Amino acid sequence: MSNLPKSIEVRDDTMREGLQIESKEIPVSEKLRLLDALGETGLKAISIGSFVSPKWTPQMACIDEIAEKFVPKPGITYTAAVFNPKGFERADKYYPKINVRMRQYMTHVEVGRIFSMRNYNRTPEQLLLEGDTVIQRAKQDGVKSGGIVFGNPFGSNFEGDFTLQQSLGVLKERIDRWHEYGLTVNTCRIIDDMGACMPDQLIEMLSAIKEKWPEITDFGLHLHNQRGVTNISYYEALKFGVTHFDTSLGGLGGCPYCGNGRTAGHVPTEDFVYMCEEMGIETGLDLDKLIEATVVAEEVVGHPLWGHVSKAGPRPRGERLYPKDMPFVETFEEASHFRKGPSVYAHQVKPWKEGNPLASTVK
Repeated sequence: MSNLPKSIEVRDDTMREGLQIESKEIPVSEKLRLLDALGETGLKAISIGSFVSPKWTPQMACIDEIAEKFVPKPGITYTAAVFNPKGFERADKYYPKINVRMRQYMTHVEVGRIFSMRNYNRTPEQLLLEGDTVIQRAKQDGVKSGGIVFGNPFGSNFEGDFTLQQSLGVLKERIDRWHEYGLTVNTCRIIDDMGACMPDQLIEMLSAIKEKWPEITDFGLHLHNQRGVTNISYYEALKFGVTHFDTSLGGLGGCPYCGNGRTAGHVPTEDFVYMCEEMGIETGLDLDKLIEATVVAEEVVGHPLWGHVSKAGPRPRGERLYPKDMPFVETFEEASHFRKGPSVYAHQVKPWKEGNPLASTVK
């Protein structure tokens, strides 16, 4: 499929958004084990969590301990989520071990008022004013171009649908601020915490932004999946040429402020990587290691996750083809033979009698 990109960047958000919705009682040692497993997958950048108020996100109360104790792996840039100057200062004290400086020229806009106040404790107008400080710093630092995080332009669980014109109007106000300082905008990251995005709406939005502001050439997506359509949206975005996608192991994640909790997970990293690699799109990630990391994630959070490839395995080829005399496979545990071996189904029924071609172990 020639219209697909040759390669993409997958940004796994397990440690940040995945764990922020899970139990606050998960020990730091287990979070470090999960972070270490992620570091084996080939990811080039990993967020270790969020520098936010423990009052509102107690799951991140241990973020400083994680920052101090984790052992960086070579070739990986470790970063963190920061949502205001105070968060940036807290994270930046760990530089260069943790690098949040790459994000300092990004401004954030939210289309919906209620979610902006619920999630960021700020009105859209306040976010706009805070962004002015970022733009001024970019100008002082000699930066020529910046980026925008475009929050929830498709609709709100609290306010209903947003029209394309309404959302683009909010985006225009922010882009105009950059232009007033003689700077351009080349990056746009679209967030959908609400699970409101439909595939056709996404392409309509991307097309409109690209037509109106051709200076924006770098698009990224952070779309939650509480209504099960984000996989399709990501596929459509691949065809459009988007090359940056946020995912999480097993789909782990959610948002306490959108009204959907843990149901507002993500596209599972391992599933998305499998799809991309099968279509010839390079991700640079090790699918087997991602599957093992997903298993670790399930152990850490204490419940099954929502991915598929981690449970059924990738499509078998070559030496990984299943034996033709394989007995019945029914349970999730038995289906894990692709990584645990035949012992998990050894107790099962094998109905093929001697003499049946299926009873032979010869391929």
